Amino acid sequence: MKNNFLIECNDFTTLQLEVNRIIKEKLFCGASINYYDMQEVPLQDALEDLITYGFFSDKKVIVITNFESVDLNDSKNLENLVKYVKNDCLDNILIISTKKFVVKENKYLKELKKNLESVEIVFDSLNYIQEQLKGYKIEKEVMKLLDNYCLGDITKIYNECNKLKAYKYENKVITKEDIEELVVRKLGDATDLTFSFTRALGEKNKNEALRLFEKILNYNVEPLSLIGLLASQFRIMIQVKLLSKKNFSNDEIAKMLNVKEFRVKKTKELIRYYSEQEILNLIIKLNKIDMQIKTSGVDPNLLIQLFIINV
Repeated sequence: MKNNFLIECNDFTTLQLEVNRIIKEKLFCGASINYYDMQEVPLQDALEDLITYGFFSDKKVIVITNFESVDLNDSKNLENLVKYVKNDCLDNILIISTKKFVVKENKYLKELKKNLESVEIVFDSLNYIQEQLKGYKIEKEVMKLLDNYCLGDITKIYNECNKLKAYKYENKVITKEDIEELVVRKLGDATDLTFSFTRALGEKNKNEALRLFEKILNYNVEPLSLIGLLASQFRIMIQVKLLSKKNFSNDEIAKMLNVKEFRVKKTKELIRYYSEQEILNLIIKLNKIDMQIKTSGVDPNLLIQLFIINV
């Protein structure tokens, strides 16, 4: 399996960076690179390219993307793919990318999993920002602000860095004000907002928490849903706190909890504000509020505001 790789990734820019790293490591620079999206083309197209001799170069890189969309009824081509990875052609690099490789009960997927080298993507968003803004002066706190605005989304970071570089081309100094003025904050979904909300609560910044609560209301989130999202975030906090004590890495914790590594990283910044008992007490309070909303006529938004004030 020397030249056959499996990458679990849901961001195309991250995938491209990893493909470039593998090409450089395997000394395949200058080789042709062909992408095959399983949402658009059949697996057979990629297989034909793998076994076809290249006219301009002996070496080829074949990247199969969105593999979770492959036709599992196409047993003939799945079997041929398994045969290919077992033989391992040293003139080719095969990279299979998928959001999540789910084996299910498919014998071909099981064999692929066994014969592909899984690549662990370790992405440090702050290092990536520093690399993208090389030649520009930017303080670490400003980089963190940009990272938070982008929620660790590498494609958004790339686009926003290019925007900032063009705007500050003359003096090459990027400030907090530039981020606030130019970068469009990635709102994400209500879960992302509740994380910011939780962070404000963790930092005992009740005014910011109340401001974010008003913002969450703009999403027309039902109070019970919001309570559920908050309780879920606090549960992740207690899990991250306990797993961190056992010295698991961010990536390992993310896989165990089925969340993004970025969320684990940011959660670790919060847990120092709470003891384990405090987190458990907050989860109990949220359960009580949930019961009150279901059984009494009290304004649910008032209950949530009181929760914020009394944290």
